[in-house]
Amino acid sequence: MNKAFSFLLLLMLTGSIVIAQSISSPDGQLQLQFSIKDSVPYYQLNYKGTAVIKPSKLGLSTVDVPPFLSGFAQVNQKTASFNESWHPVMGEFKTIVNNYNELEVTLAQPGVANRQLVLRFRVFNDGLGFRYEFPQQKNLNYFVIKEEESQFALSGDNKTWWIPGDYDTEEYSYTTSKLSEVSKLFDKSYDGNASQTLIPMGLQTPLMMKTNDGLYVNIHEAALLGYAGMNVTLDDKNFILKTHLTPDAQGNKGYIQTPFHTPWRTVVVSPHAEGILASKLIFNLNEPTKYASTDWIKPVKYVGVWWQMFLPGQGSWSYADTNNVHLGISDYTKMKPNKTHAANNANVKKYIDFAAKHGLNGVLVEGWNQGWEDWFGHSKEYVFDFVTPYPDFDVDMLTKYADSKGVKIIMHHETSSSATNYDRLMDTAYRFMVNHGYNAVKSGYVGNIIPRGEHHYSQWMVDHYNRAIQKAATYKIMVNSHESVHPTGLNRTYPNSIAAEAARGTEFETFGGNNPEHTTILPFTRLMGGPMDYTPGIFQTRLDYYQKGDTRYVKTTLVKQLALYVTMYSPLQMAADLVENYERFPDAFQFIEDVAVDWDDTKILGAEPGDYITIARKAKGKDEWYVGGITDENPRTSLVDFSFLDPNTSYVATIYEDGKDAHYITNPQSYHIYKTIVTSKSKLKQKLAASGGFAISLKKAGKDDMKKYKKLK
Repeated sequence: MNKAFSFLLLLMLTGSIVIAQSISSPDGQLQLQFSIKDSVPYYQLNYKGTAVIKPSKLGLSTVDVPPFLSGFAQVNQKTASFNESWHPVMGEFKTIVNNYNELEVTLAQPGVANRQLVLRFRVFNDGLGFRYEFPQQKNLNYFVIKEEESQFALSGDNKTWWIPGDYDTEEYSYTTSKLSEVSKLFDKSYDGNASQTLIPMGLQTPLMMKTNDGLYVNIHEAALLGYAGMNVTLDDKNFILKTHLTPDAQGNKGYIQTPFHTPWRTVVVSPHAEGILASKLIFNLNEPTKYASTDWIKPVKYVGVWWQMFLPGQGSWSYADTNNVHLGISDYTKMKPNKTHAANNANVKKYIDFAAKHGLNGVLVEGWNQGWEDWFGHSKEYVFDFVTPYPDFDVDMLTKYADSKGVKIIMHHETSSSATNYDRLMDTAYRFMVNHGYNAVKSGYVGNIIPRGEHHYSQWMVDHYNRAIQKAATYKIMVNSHESVHPTGLNRTYPNSIAAEAARGTEFETFGGNNPEHTTILPFTRLMGGPMDYTPGIFQTRLDYYQKGDTRYVKTTLVKQLALYVTMYSPLQMAADLVENYERFPDAFQFIEDVAVDWDDTKILGAEPGDYITIARKAKGKDEWYVGGITDENPRTSLVDFSFLDPNTSYVATIYEDGKDAHYITNPQSYHIYKTIVTSKSKLKQKLAASGGFAISLKKAGKDDMKKYKKLK
C-alpha cells in the first residue's frame, strides 16, 4: 500500500469506538483523517501536523426519509491515487496538473434498512475536496433534502474577507474582520439590491481566511450540478462553519433521485497567499469537457454600448418614455423616441468602427430589443421575446456592417429574472443569434425570480443556468451570465461558459463605488470558481466630467484600470469606457489593445488579500508576457522579479505607471509610460499610488530595440 495511506486504526476514546483512516496529499504535507465516533462521521484536515479543519461532522437532514446524520457503520473503504495533466480550452495555464490521493468510504445505516452512503475524499497538494454519493439501492430511490449539515470546524478566530450570506445576490463590498467580529458588523456589511434575501450570520463562498498561524484557507464548492448553491453559517463561539443551502419556494433544499452525488466541498490551503491564487483544485474536481469539438470557443476582447447607460445624461436602455408596454400589441413605430436610447444604428456603428480599428473582437449592445420601458419591479413573466429589435436598431444592416469590419456583435439577453419565459424562448433566441451571426451572449437575471418564490441560487435555478449553457452549446454559442450563481469550475466541463459576473463589478462604481481594496480581494474569493466579467478599463473615473456637481467616482487610478486586465483573469475582457475617452488617451489604451486574454502560463509574483496583487502572464502561443500590479488605498512599492523570463532572451518592457502626483481621488489620470530592456536577471522597484497600479508589456527585443532603449539597472 502507498505510504500516503495509513492502516485502519481502532482507538478507544472517552469510552466510544472511533474508526479512523487517513490519507495524505501527494507531497505529504496535508493529511485527511476520517473517523466515526458514536456512529457519526467526522473528518479533519491537518497541514504539517497542525489542524486546519478540526474534527467536523458530516451528514444531511431530510424531509421525507430518515436523516443521514447518525447510526452509521463503516462497511468498506478504498484508496487510490491519480495523476494527469490536462489542457483547458482557455485559461491561465496551458497545462494543469491534476494529482491527488483518494479515500472512498462506504457507510451503512443498519437501523434504516441497511441504507448506504459513500463519502469520497480527494487530497491534493493544495487542499481537499469531499462529497456525498448516494448509490441506487432498494431502500433509497427518492428523497428531499432539508439541509446539508457539513461542518468546517476552524482552528481559531481567523481573519476573514467576507460578504453576507444571501440567496439572491453576491453583489456586496467585502468586509475584513475576525470571525468573532462578524456578528457586530453583519448589519453594516450590505446595502440594497434588486433581489436580496439575507441569511442571518451567513457568509458566502468562496470564503477567504487567514489563520493565527499564518495559513491561508479558502472554502468553496466545485461542480455545482443538480443541487442548490451553498452559503455557510457561522457559529462564532466555537468558530464552526456549516453548509447552508438555498431553499426553493416551499423551503426545501433539494429533490434527489439516486444514483446521485453532491457537489464537492473544497478547502484550499497554502502557507502563502500566492498559493491560493495559483490553485486549480476547484477546476480539477470538475469533469473534462463534454463537447466533442471546442474550436468554436474563442477568447473575446470587446467594447460595448453599456457604460454610457450608467452615466448621468449619456444614454438609456429604453426607446420610449412609457410605463406600459405589451409585447406583440404595443406599436413602437407610433411611439415618440426619447432621444436617449443608446442602442441606435449610428452609435453601434461607431463602436464597431472603434473595435475594428483597434483589433477588438466584439461589440456588446444592451437595450437593442423591445420591452425595456416597464420591465423592472412589476413581476411580469413575459417582458422580452429576445428577437424583436427597437425601430432604430437594424439587425440585418448592423450584422453586415460588423462582418465587413471583421467584428462580431455580442447579443444581450436580459431575462428580467423570468426564467420560465427564457426557458420557453431559449431555442428561438439562440436560433435568431445563429441566423444573424452572433456567437456570444451576455445573459442577465436582474430582479426576483419567476417562478415566484424561487431564489437565484436554488436547485431549480442552478439547473436553469446549466441548461442555458448546455443548450447554447448546441448552437455553438458562448455564454457570459450575470446575476447567476457563483461559478464552481464548471467552465472546465462546459467551456462555452466563458465568463460570469456573480460579484460586485464595475457598474457599482456608479451606484456608490467599490472600495479601493475590492479588486485585491476578488481574485481570492469570486475568481476562485471561474473567470469574471468585471468590465475594467474606465479611463474617465470622475463622473463630474459628465455632470457638474456629481460626486461619484471610480475609486482607482487610470493605470490600475490597465493592471486589472492581468490581475482579474477572464478570457472575456471588456474595454468598458466610452470610446471617446479612449481616444483622449491613445497611449494608455495601447496596453488594452495589446494585452492578451488567454494564457500559456501565470506567475503570482506577490499577493496579500485586501492589500496588493502582482501577477505575470505569458500570452497564448507567443513569447510575450504581461504584468499587472494593483494596491488598495495605500500607496506602496512592489518588487517585480523578472526571473520568469526566458534566460536567453532580452525583452522590451513597456511600463505604464502612476504619475508622481497620481491619486485615485485627486489626480487619477496622472500616468507615465516608458520603455526599457529587461532580462531574466532584472528586478524593478515599482511605485504604486493610492488605489493605483502598474502594467507592463514584455516583447522580444530586436537589434534596433537594444540600441534604442536603456537596459534596466
